[in-house]
Amino acid sequence: MILDFEKQNGLIPAIIQDAATQKVLMLGYMNEEALAKTQQEGRVTFFSRTKNRLWTKGETSGNYLTVKNIMQDCDNDTLLITVIPDGPVCHTGAQTCFGDVDAKGFLYQLEQTVAQRADDDVAESYTNSLLKRGINKVAQKVGEEAVELVIEAKDDNADLFKNEAADLLFHFMVLLRAKGFTLEEIEGVLRDRAK
Repeated sequence: MILDFEKQNGLIPAIIQDAATQKVLMLGYMNEEALAKTQQEGRVTFFSRTKNRLWTKGETSGNYLTVKNIMQDCDNDTLLITVIPDGPVCHTGAQTCFGDVDAKGFLYQLEQTVAQRADDDVAESYTNSLLKRGINKVAQKVGEEAVELVIEAKDDNADLFKNEAADLLFHFMVLLRAKGFTLEEIEGVLRDRAK
């Protein structure tokens, strides 16, 4: 990676993006030392222009940014860093410095939660126990939830309809996990169809 730090007085902008949701979380600046530390430790470190020192995001809050990937732009003067955030990113307590997570972002977070429940093998987890029962049971549950949603669609109770829609969406995400697919792959199919 060859970057042009001199173009902007030794600092380059680093755009921080959630690896799962693709949502832009924040913008910071890095000098060569901050980038080297980020690459070495796997946690995002910036150069603080106000404190005039290196600053690892999360050093006081505990809300670190674990690096997944670092890419440079075509001009070699900006970074895009995809991360897994350990908590709210903004100092205000918001998920991002650009406003809270939208519905799409939450679905990706839910996908991560489903994966975590599957991987952690916690006996009390409904998701984990459903996945352990096998693909037939997971698929059956999706079918049951779909039928319940269709029944509620014929009535006029908005709350029941929304709850059944949420149940179907959740179980669909569990089925995706059981089959080894991701929400992003399904989005890709929809994008291709939209062309």
